[in-house]
Amino acid sequence: MNRRLRDQALALAGLLHATHQVRRLAHEGRVDEEQFECAMRPVFELDPESVEAVYGGPECRHNLLSVLRAQLGGGEAGRDIEATRYSATLMHLERKLSARDDLMQALREGLESARRQAEHFSITHENVTARLADLYANTISSLQPKVMVQGDPRYLQETHVANRVRALLLAGMRSTVLWRQCGGSRLKLILGRNRLMRAAAEIDAEQEA
Repeated sequence: MNRRLRDQALALAGLLHATHQVRRLAHEGRVDEEQFECAMRPVFELDPESVEAVYGGPECRHNLLSVLRAQLGGGEAGRDIEATRYSATLMHLERKLSARDDLMQALREGLESARRQAEHFSITHENVTARLADLYANTISSLQPKVMVQGDPRYLQETHVANRVRALLLAGMRSTVLWRQCGGSRLKLILGRNRLMRAAAEIDAEQEA
């Protein structure tokens, strides 16, 4: 299977996985720390050697691809409808973001700053997450329509939860940008669902070999 399709599958998996974690945080107030770390890795990979390198090791990539396969092939029962809606909104916003050189530059500078901070702490440290949340609020959140996250107000009003939600949406946007750069589009997602599923299965099979 061609590399471009595999890259599209990984980038789409990164987006769907990030928004799936958003939904869990909003309703449960917490997520598995390993899943959160996997979701946040793309934010700190600004000049990767390959798309595969953006998404960590085999275990992280398996986590992402599992969500993709559930979303694209799990039927209504296995699909996370809220995460799908968040992903669709980010895809729409990416078009507007790509036309704003000022916001793209601000994002680049902000992500580089957060990466330096993460070197002293960790990519999931609350100080780093707070910085990424501010960056999201000052860039992507200035565009319309905003991503309207639903959930339990008790959790969404907690600062650390709100910061993680925004940081995850930023990570989702990073994967959305990669998806578009790899040739992904709404039409390809609609018409190429089965091909993306096969690419995901192929990547997982190689990692297990």
